[in-house]
Amino acid sequence: MEDLIQPHGGKLISKELSGEEAKEGVRKAKELKKLELAPYEVSDLEMIASGAMSPLEGFMGQEQMQSVLKRMRLPSGLVWSLPVVKSVSGEEKKSLKVGEEVGLIDGESREVLAILKVAEIFPHDKKVHANETYQTEDPAHPGVARILSMEEFLVGGDIQLVQKPKHTKFLNYRRDPKDTRALFIQKKWKRVVAFQTRNPIHRAHEYLTKCALEMTDGLMIHPLVGQTKGDDISAEVRMKCYEVLMEKYYANDRVLLSVFPAAMRYAGPREAIFHAVVRKNYGCTHFIVGRDHAGASKPDGKPYYGSFDAQLIFNNFEPEEIGITPIFFDFTFYCKTCQGMVSPKTCPHDKSHHLSLSGTKVREMLRQGEIPPPEFTRPEVARILIEAMKEKSAVSS
Repeated sequence: MEDLIQPHGGKLISKELSGEEAKEGVRKAKELKKLELAPYEVSDLEMIASGAMSPLEGFMGQEQMQSVLKRMRLPSGLVWSLPVVKSVSGEEKKSLKVGEEVGLIDGESREVLAILKVAEIFPHDKKVHANETYQTEDPAHPGVARILSMEEFLVGGDIQLVQKPKHTKFLNYRRDPKDTRALFIQKKWKRVVAFQTRNPIHRAHEYLTKCALEMTDGLMIHPLVGQTKGDDISAEVRMKCYEVLMEKYYANDRVLLSVFPAAMRYAGPREAIFHAVVRKNYGCTHFIVGRDHAGASKPDGKPYYGSFDAQLIFNNFEPEEIGITPIFFDFTFYCKTCQGMVSPKTCPHDKSHHLSLSGTKVREMLRQGEIPPPEFTRPEVARILIEAMKEKSAVSS
């Protein structure tokens, strides 16, 4: 692994037991007091255990959380932009003791996943958590809504994963950081760019990824498949879109499709930093940051963050503190006169020359079974989305 970029903090953490140790861990965890994990906490647990969240070794304590909220750094000074915490109710708090071990179970499958050694239990100041992370207390913000739904206390401590969550989807695309790093060595990719997405890849995204690939050895398309908000396109539908693009429009010896198990936080600028340093743990040297990265919109359609806030936040840190190199892209679109994908940096023509379709207009076309112009999206992707909308409409009716 010497030829690859160093993990964040210098060491790839592993908190997953294997073999007989894992079997014994499962037996032990079943006998312990239990705490349930919400879906987003399951995602965080899995990423801590695999090293994707290196250097974290468990859920954050109060000092770590406060340092991250106030300084976007761990107490050590290492850059880290988002809290990673486990909430517990007042009733659960009464039964917990510092120093004891508790079992962590998937709240949906009821499977035992890990053992947590309780280091501290502290009050959860939801207003501070929301304001520092999201710059708002607005409950309409999906990230704020999640914080408000959390319990009133937080428990911090190191974890040991005794068994992975029992995934049934995307099994061929699930790779831990040690797996992607091994693949990059096998492929002899030293400069690898990661593309974070929670949406289908349309022509503008395809253009960004291919531009970035021109300056690197390989591209990892790394779609988020953890919990998202209800009106986002499902991971199952999106994966079909990625697969058809990989088959027809990407050079497969230069591109890797692999899923990112994280839950979406919609934290805009702070999440851009998080997405970047986590991809460093997967072995990537470069990371694409486009317009409105990880953003969310208010009920009136206005965004919570500026279009390029997720790029500007990188100016708060020295490049070596982040480690991975961000590649910033402007808004991209098709220009009829240039006859290609362009951005305001490269196109001299005004808006009358541009193909411009709002999200509302595209959804309306797809609902009516109409394929948007090929300059906006590949027809194969449009057909998958049209079929998915038909099925969703049939189920809801």
